[in-house]
Amino acid sequence: MKLWDKGFSTDKKIDLFTVGNDRELDLILAKYDVIGNLAHAKMLHKIGLLSTTEINGLEIALNSILKTIEEGNFIIEESFEDVHSKIEFLLTEKLGDTGKKIHTARSRNDQVLVDVHLYLKDALTEINTEVDELFNLLIALAKQYENVLLPGYTHLQVAMPSSFGMWFSAYAETLIDDIYFLKAAYKVADQNPLGSAAGYGSSFPIDRDETTKLLNFNTLKFNSVAAQMGRGKLEKSVSFALSSVASTLAKMSMDICLYMSQNFNFISFPDELTTGSSIMPHKKNPDVFELIRGKCNKLQALPYEFTLITNNLPSGYHRDLQLLKEGLIPSFSTLKSCLEMLTYSLQNIVVNTTIVDDEKYLYLFSVEEVNKLVQNGAPFRDAYKIVGKNINEDNFYPDKTVNHTHKGSIGNLCLDEIVAKKNKV
Repeated sequence: MKLWDKGFSTDKKIDLFTVGNDRELDLILAKYDVIGNLAHAKMLHKIGLLSTTEINGLEIALNSILKTIEEGNFIIEESFEDVHSKIEFLLTEKLGDTGKKIHTARSRNDQVLVDVHLYLKDALTEINTEVDELFNLLIALAKQYENVLLPGYTHLQVAMPSSFGMWFSAYAETLIDDIYFLKAAYKVADQNPLGSAAGYGSSFPIDRDETTKLLNFNTLKFNSVAAQMGRGKLEKSVSFALSSVASTLAKMSMDICLYMSQNFNFISFPDELTTGSSIMPHKKNPDVFELIRGKCNKLQALPYEFTLITNNLPSGYHRDLQLLKEGLIPSFSTLKSCLEMLTYSLQNIVVNTTIVDDEKYLYLFSVEEVNKLVQNGAPFRDAYKIVGKNINEDNFYPDKTVNHTHKGSIGNLCLDEIVAKKNKV
């Protein structure tokens, strides 16, 4: 069954090519298609296009379908093009002509749009919850290891003293930037496109404010053409948000892989969170973090993928847009799993508290010594040369205590301020 069926069949190869894996992806959207159908039907009843008997029958039938979906028993057979045709078939099978009326004043275009908007609102909320959980853990770890020194590196060369408190809270504060993107994407999704039909509105006197209220959208996408053009723009906005979170996870995973190596030995994890080698019995590999890094790097390609699909398409609907679902929907489960695994693993991190006792980190404190000379009255350039000369002559014996007090430094991490900033978002 096709919503555009006119009584003749299309070539089987054309069917296979145009449908692609839409049926599988539409199973994720099925719940939202029913919710959209319910709102649309109630609106049709309000404006007099459905009788009380018809709306009552549709509500019962749609809620029954929704229950089937929630129980995991809903399927889309190959005889159906997509979720929309399957649901309309079930309604028509149960209610006869009433089921055929559900598509009045609507197109598959705005039906897909409203499904995706509703899905993305829920999916972005789930990601935001996972990000929030990781943020809270990082802040807790920053407090726990606030005073444990950690070598800071520039150019992968030993640079200046850092701390685990600073490292953990750096990623926590970076997540706030990612939340800005998530919230922005949510705002783009929180606009009701239903009623735009094929992108040019309808001659029926539909009440779009009613469906906006019923579907719990913050506002309408008022212009019908703008609503249609939102397909692609919405997915691209979301992809930037997911990519932003992914970049943070990928960078932290790279740090972890580096810090776990024997050459660094800054952190470790229990054996059960690592993997081994098939021939080297000593190995404890950071496979989880390598996979998070790889998966998140793939996610960072999503905005470019969506740009290439949608770039320079004229206004109006084009079948190219169907391909966006293939990258969009799986990306949420990928990012969610990465967030869950990073949070789960970091709960068991083991921190090396004596790293800077190693001789190779002696020069970590060179800037501290320069600054002490400056504070005692020496010009900075002279102090720099004095310490440099001592290092070259192997005559450098620094005091390994640090005293940083400004906001955002080792001694003043501003953890409460970071939490307050996040809570404002």
